[in-house]
Amino acid sequence: MEAKNPLILTVRLDERSQRFFNEMRIKYFPPERNLLDAHLTLFHQLPDTNETLEIVQNSKRGVFEMGVIKLINLGAGVAYKVDSQELESLRQDLKRAFADRLIPQDKHGFRAHITIQNKTTPEQARLLIAELSESFEPFTIIANGLDLWEYLGGPWKHRGYQSFNYLDK
Repeated sequence: MEAKNPLILTVRLDERSQRFFNEMRIKYFPPERNLLDAHLTLFHQLPDTNETLEIVQNSKRGVFEMGVIKLINLGAGVAYKVDSQELESLRQDLKRAFADRLIPQDKHGFRAHITIQNKTTPEQARLLIAELSESFEPFTIIANGLDLWEYLGGPWKHRGYQSFNYLDK
């Protein structure tokens, strides 16, 4: 039996925010290594099972705001730090649902961020964070849903979307 590729779970952003982060990523990510759009990863490796799909499909909630509060140095890159109690709550709920299926990276600390530069030198990262920090002001982005991706050894293939348009009345 052939092993299935792992799945990655990300937050779908509003179009304006997604466009902004994609433009930043195109501008600052090494082009030969930039295989993906900008993304906010919730889980890096989930099993490709019907149960995973069901858990994602049952993540019903309304859209919510998230704060982009600062730039962070990743060592060999730069990211925008994202802060949201609703996001933390969502991740905790999903973490409980996926409990026995999580890899160590996904079991431990969650640092919500959107990477715009990676796989560079520490000096390039330091220079970019200094440049962007000069004009940085916190701003708000919107979480519209969850995207599930299949990891293909570099690029990703979109496997599903769960909207956050659920309103419990």
